[in-house]
Amino acid sequence: MMTALNPETDAPVTGDVIFQARGLVKVYGRVVALDDCDLDLQRGEVLCVIGDNGAGKSSLIKCLSGAIVPDEGTMTLDGETVTFRRPQDAQEAGVETVYQNLAVSPALDIASNMYLGREIRRRGPLGSLFRMLDTKKMKEQSEGSLKNLGISTLQNVSQAVETLSGGQRQAVAVARAAAFGSKVLILDEPTAALGVRESAQVLKLVKDLRAQGMSIILISHNMPHVFEVADRIHVQRLGRRVATISPKTHSMSEAVAIMTGASAGDVSEMLGEGEK
Repeated sequence: MMTALNPETDAPVTGDVIFQARGLVKVYGRVVALDDCDLDLQRGEVLCVIGDNGAGKSSLIKCLSGAIVPDEGTMTLDGETVTFRRPQDAQEAGVETVYQNLAVSPALDIASNMYLGREIRRRGPLGSLFRMLDTKKMKEQSEGSLKNLGISTLQNVSQAVETLSGGQRQAVAVARAAAFGSKVLILDEPTAALGVRESAQVLKLVKDLRAQGMSIILISHNMPHVFEVADRIHVQRLGRRVATISPKTHSMSEAVAIMTGASAGDVSEMLGEGEK
């Protein structure tokens, strides 16, 4: 069991840390995207990452998911030091990422999207020589994965993704990542383009995955959504983690104040809380 430090108090944060980053640095010319950045994800929690534009959230997530390689720093997954030089390295280690664009193929059905890039071939010469896919097995396993994840909004895995709502498409992308991400699931703005009802469905899915023991990093600008699902909140500013807080100990205005460097009173006034 590893021990993380709360950068706000320098007090130990007890818990089983499954994914940890220390001293990540990423520089693009004269632009410092990450400046000695740390992160700690505890097993079975939802860690929300918040920060203003330019805070380094995207660069941090890309380092954690293998999309980019940090110039400096280390990462530890389940107690072992890891180096991700491509997204496939992260996936093989058990870290799956769902980006804002979802990366689903609208023309394909749900089962085909679930196994996109991981298609199962038929056994024997049909698969090895003729590269024929085992669509029956992929559909059966897709149905099993959706059932295990408790996703009831997707009933027919033969349905084309282009016929689904935005929330259902997000569920397909999340379900695909959860089915293969045995250790960590990273969600980048999962409700950004969704309406109220569809957002609620996605947030419920996040809670359900947490209840099943999944460790989740969720990036979001939507503070009510963050405070609804987060166990802890990683606050990013100017390329580094400036605090790790909890919805139980900090208000929404205090979180925004830490994120922007303003005072909580000023933020409360901006949010209209000072009139109450």
